[in-house]
Amino acid sequence: PKTATTLTLGTTGDTVDIPSGVTLSGAGTITASAANLAASGAGGVTGTLPIANGGTGATTLMGAGLTNRPAFSAQLGFNDSQSIVDGVMTKCEIDTVYFDTDSAYDATTNYRFTIPAGEGGNYLFQWGIYSYAANTSSNIQYCNVTIRKNGSDYIASGYDFRDNEIRAAHYGQSGAFDCAAADYFELWGQVKVNSGTPSFYGGARQTFFGAIKLLT
Repeated sequence: PKTATTLTLGTTGDTVDIPSGVTLSGAGTITASAANLAASGAGGVTGTLPIANGGTGATTLMGAGLTNRPAFSAQLGFNDSQSIVDGVMTKCEIDTVYFDTDSAYDATTNYRFTIPAGEGGNYLFQWGIYSYAANTSSNIQYCNVTIRKNGSDYIASGYDFRDNEIRAAHYGQSGAFDCAAADYFELWGQVKVNSGTPSFYGGARQTFFGAIKLLT
């Protein structure tokens, strides 16, 4: 029509075919059902678009599966301490969870992060341990920290203070790991003092453990 009326092409059950070589163009606005629309370019399309031709998700990061999750962040309870045996590698009982998007961190029994089913990929981990000596006359000689993967040492670091012994030390790292579903990770530490019993300390998030899945 040449006037401002509606042009209807076909009726329910009909198919309007655009043959190969024909270009459908226009500067107006296209409004369509998201379930039946696949579009490219920056057009005046309104409504919710599918992710791709034939897709059903919405054009959001979550709809596209583009979210940095699973992810978690936890620490040894604020102002809590965990007594450990001098010179013995000990699992850190990280028991206070700040967030855990997929309920993948066990903060009550095993103190471990397990990669959920279908969530294998690259993860960024970060961790830190704050340790201190038993009393004012005791000093730290050396510390070691390790991330264990499926029960075995995966990445480790050490700090030697025997040339300048101190009462307290904070040590930690971060690293990106390739993970598969059901892999589990734990934080372990070792502290050697010249006398008494050392501890891990949880004040101000100083003994902490966390991970986040990377978009790759």
